[in-house]
Amino acid sequence: MIDKIISGDVTSIVSYFSPEIFRDKNVLITGGAGFIGSYLCETLVQLGATVVCLDNFSTGLTENIDHLFSKKNFQLITGDVSKYENREKLDYIFHFASRASPDDYQLYPVETLLANSQGSYRLLEQARKDDSIILFASSSEIYGNPDVVPTPEDYLGKVSSIGPRSCYVEGKKFSEALFMAYHRKYGLDSRIIRIFNTYGPRLRGDGLYGRVLSRFILQALGGKDLTVYGDGSQTRSFCYVTDLIQGILLAISNGKVNGEVINLGSPSEITIMDSAMKLMEIVGRKLNISFYPLPEDDPKRRCPEIRKVKELLNWEPRVNLEEGLKKTFEWFNRRV
Repeated sequence: MIDKIISGDVTSIVSYFSPEIFRDKNVLITGGAGFIGSYLCETLVQLGATVVCLDNFSTGLTENIDHLFSKKNFQLITGDVSKYENREKLDYIFHFASRASPDDYQLYPVETLLANSQGSYRLLEQARKDDSIILFASSSEIYGNPDVVPTPEDYLGKVSSIGPRSCYVEGKKFSEALFMAYHRKYGLDSRIIRIFNTYGPRLRGDGLYGRVLSRFILQALGGKDLTVYGDGSQTRSFCYVTDLIQGILLAISNGKVNGEVINLGSPSEITIMDSAMKLMEIVGRKLNISFYPLPEDDPKRRCPEIRKVKELLNWEPRVNLEEGLKKTFEWFNRRV
């Protein structure tokens, strides 16, 4: 399903790229029915690529991609990336398959680890066979609770390998190590992006999948209290989805990123409480807030240093939080 807001967002991304870059290229997107993956599918279909979307729908939604089923250059494969097999030659591989919500991946730790280990191995072998360019969606989670903020790519992280979030963190770290091993041993063109908090239409806010901004919006629209964990002083940096997708496509299409690791996210840091206040301004009324204990290993601060990506790709976010939050709120408001 696509609506006016998402269509406008995708058009803005497409207009940034020359169609020749991706036209007639064979592309695999794992996790393609998810929040970020579905935007990649939509954008690359419009740019003329032949897109294969692989998803097991553990968190992805059919409604994110069902409007693409009629496109000749789009194919859906329902399956698990850790068991993936493919005979078609691929030009580009985007590995985005993984549970990403802390509540969710803690319920499915083994599946999360396998998507980021066995799944990565299968895709890297495919890329090696086809001489594909392959990009891995890592996460700011690998920095843990950093001592250095804004956090640069060379920060080694402060994480627990046995804590409740370790299935996700260690899975991402293993994948990064495997991607770099294939790059060094086989000369494979592999790229790693570390994604910081991203938001926009299609970001799930329901049940276990809820992320803070989409959860706030759904709570506001449902007349419920906003749920804040801890005292709300912890910080995040929120990047609107169109900026992220543009950065991802630049990262896979620019040779400067071969063998590199780059942060993708907004350098504007904001507390969770201030995020709640920002939403209240958009809603136009005061909302009640309920406070809950801070989850174990929840990072106190999260903000990327983006100097490297600015130098390599001349990329930085353009959509500020107020503008992006208004669009996201409008999208959710139309659906309730």
